[in-house]
Parts: sequence; structure tokens; C-alpha cells
Amino acid sequence: MKTKAFIKKYTMVIALCVVFILFAVLTGGRLLYPQNLSNLLLQNAYVLVMACGMLLCILTGGNIDLSVGSTVCLIGAIAAQLLAMGMNSILVILLCLVLSVIIGVWQGFWIGNIHIPPFICTLAGMFLFRGLGRAILGSKTIAINNKTFLNIFASYINVPGLDGGEKKWSAFVVGIIIAVLLLVNTARSRAQKAKKGYKQIPAASEFGKIIAIDVLLLYYTWKLTNYKGIPVMALWVLAVVLIYAFITSKTAFGRYFYAVGGNEKATRLSGINTERVYFLAYTSMSLLAGLSGLLMAARIGSVNGDTGNSFEMDAIGSCFIGGASAYGGSGTVPGIMVGAILLGVINQGMSIIGLDNNWQYVVKGAVLLVAVIFDVVSNHKTGKAG
Repeated sequence: MKTKAFIKKYTMVIALCVVFILFAVLTGGRLLYPQNLSNLLLQNAYVLVMACGMLLCILTGGNIDLSVGSTVCLIGAIAAQLLAMGMNSILVILLCLVLSVIIGVWQGFWIGNIHIPPFICTLAGMFLFRGLGRAILGSKTIAINNKTFLNIFASYINVPGLDGGEKKWSAFVVGIIIAVLLLVNTARSRAQKAKKGYKQIPAASEFGKIIAIDVLLLYYTWKLTNYKGIPVMALWVLAVVLIYAFITSKTAFGRYFYAVGGNEKATRLSGINTERVYFLAYTSMSLLAGLSGLLMAARIGSVNGDTGNSFEMDAIGSCFIGGASAYGGSGTVPGIMVGAILLGVINQGMSIIGLDNNWQYVVKGAVLLVAVIFDVVSNHKTGKAG
């Protein structure tokens, strides 16, 4: 019984390990090259960021935001044009983030206050923002050459004294520090729970999990040491992930999203403003989509009318693959991170082995379908009334 519960709880983690090993073998070890492991993060940074915002939308009842890919295009287009006009890069970033919030407020108002179905409202936004983005670009590709802007999002950390040679030792040092902090935090948490008399899972199980995470972390940072070190983009992703993990797991407000998805009527009767929950979910989503637009513009170094195309599908897929329920009310930030990384490994592995692009869509669609079927079957949900 314990084995069955363990497999159910860590299904996607096990799937990630299996898929990673599979593609490591199929690519002849090329997936494990330092450059490919570094690119695994860079190429999926936008997914990791947007999946955090998409989780809040999905928690409210399986709702999604179809406009985020178009928002990425629009914000990227605005940033590229303003930078091309010579505007200060910091002002451009701030202005673009403010515009992202305005887009979120616009959609959050219609969804939360006027009760327009999220699917319809964000579908309209998908066409509207994509069209505006292409109009701003003038159907052209605009290159971004502003060094400050590129450094803020797409450079690598360089610590004097550690990163002067071929190896960027700061990456491994950071990995060691984080690994130690995870162990110390786990030990401290267990000590506090024991002092208060709380029931805990066996120490061997909990520390075994942390040690496994530490080993993977040290391996990854060692690989980064042998390439260019820690990308600044990783800090942006880490900041977003930590903030949203804290909000959803440690704050009363974060639990409102779960409550709305679990039973909206009961949540409203308990005194919680459900309109505000919807409003903030979609405002948050647009803000992260705008940030992703800036990240993508900096990483690619240019913006065109197709920038952000199908990004919404990757964010939605990461959430469902990572354990978020298709009916809302359940899902975690660590879970969707696993889903995003799993999707990223599949994408990169298929690209390395040269699989035809059409079949890549088939594989991704199959993985998403299996994940949702598993959620529905394992939780005995049918979607039927009564």
C-alpha cells in the first residue's frame, strides 16, 4: 500500500527521471553536455515563469488564459520598438511590466466582475494582443542591441576570483550553498515539529528525498561550471518560483484560489470575495506573461509577429502534466516545475535526435493527454453532474 501511495504521489517525478534517462541514451549522451543542460533552463524559462501564473488560473476551477502567448508578442514588440528609439532600458522594462499589469486588469475585470467566461475573454485577448503586436512591429523582425537590456535578462553571472578561467566555479559554490541550506532547513523544520508534537514522516524518507534533490542540484551546477556558469535568467525564474510557492503554500490569500476551485459557492458564502480572486489571478498571469516577453526578447535578441506562438499551450501543459487538476482546486508550484522541466526535456531531446517537428507535436499532445487522464482516473473524477 505504501508503495502504491508513493508511486501515485511521485508519478511525474518518476516519469521525469525515466524520460531524462531515455533521451540521454537516445541522444548518445549529448543531452548531458553542459551547453545542452544550460540551454534546457534558458529555453524553458518562459514556461517556468508563465506556469506559475497559469496555476492560479487553473486552481480557480480549471480555467486557463489563452492570451499569454499573444501578450508575450505584444510586450516584446513594445520593448523592441522603444529600445530601437533609444529609450532607457530600465524605463522600457518598467513600462512594459506596467502595461502587462494593465492587460491583466482589463481581462481580470471582464472575467471577475462582469463574469465573462475566461475561455471566451482570453480567446478574444489572444487575437487582439497578437494583432496589436504585429501592427506595432509593422510585420517586421526587430533586433534588440541594447547591451544593458540584454545583460539584465540574458547574461551570465561572473564573480571575480572564481570565474576567471575556463571553469565558472561560482555556479558550483552556489549549488553547494543551496544544498546545505536545504538540509539545514529540513533538520530545523523537523526539530520544530517534534518540539510541538506534530506527526512527521520518517526521517529516512524525508532526508532521503532532500539528499536526492541535493545530488541532482550539485550535478547540474557542476555542469554549469563547465559551460558559462549561472545565467541571470535563472535568477528571474528562481525569484518567480519562490514567490509563487510562498503565496500558494504559506499565505491565507493563496488558499483562496484552492477554495474557489474546490467549491466557489461555499467560498463566496464564507465571506471570501471570489471576484477579487479571479481578478488577481488573471492580473498576475498577464504580469508574468509580460516578464516572459522581456525574457524571450533578450534571449532571442529579436522580436517578430510569431514570438510567443503557442506559449500558452506549453504553460497549460506544464500545469496539467505537473499535477494541477483539470477541474481546479489542486496543484502545487513544485509540481508544475516538474511538469515544465519534463516538457522541456522532451522538447530538447526530440530536437537533438532530429525528430520531425510534426511528430514532436504528436508526442507532446500524447503526454498531455496521459497526464490529464491520470488525474481524472486516479481522483475518480468524471466531470458529470450529480
